[in-house]
Amino acid sequence: MVRCYNFDVVFAEIPGETTLALNISGCPNRCPGCHSPHLQGDTGRELDEAELRMLLDRYGGSVTCLCFMGGDAAPHEIVRLAECVRRLQPGLRTGWYSGRDEWPEGLRIGVFDYVKLGRWRAERGPLSAPTTNQRLYRVHADGTTEDITERFRRKP
Repeated sequence: MVRCYNFDVVFAEIPGETTLALNISGCPNRCPGCHSPHLQGDTGRELDEAELRMLLDRYGGSVTCLCFMGGDAAPHEIVRLAECVRRLQPGLRTGWYSGRDEWPEGLRIGVFDYVKLGRWRAERGPLSAPTTNQRLYRVHADGTTEDITERFRRKP
């Protein structure tokens, strides 16, 4: 079961998108220096199709993307929920911020338009840092990916 701790409409998580970001609890990664340690516990509301439908009915017309922020404890469930989003609101783009360093074997990446991979490493910095180990990928219709991490960096 996946639980949503909270959510917000954000503008910086996916470049060029107005994103409904769902903060998923139960994170197993335990990255040193984690900025959201409260998401390590198993707290929040169950995120199922009914809850997704409610969120999409309320916010779906105001956002261009829905992004799961976490969910590494249940990656197959995150994929299933992304498939639900595609079915309930086909024009809405989907994303997943994962703390994994690699895409989980056997999971279909094509249900997402964006995927962020990489554990938090304080010494490497956030996505906006040129030294970051984290990567944000745009997933194309044919399943290929394009590294778009550079879009987080401000141009002089």
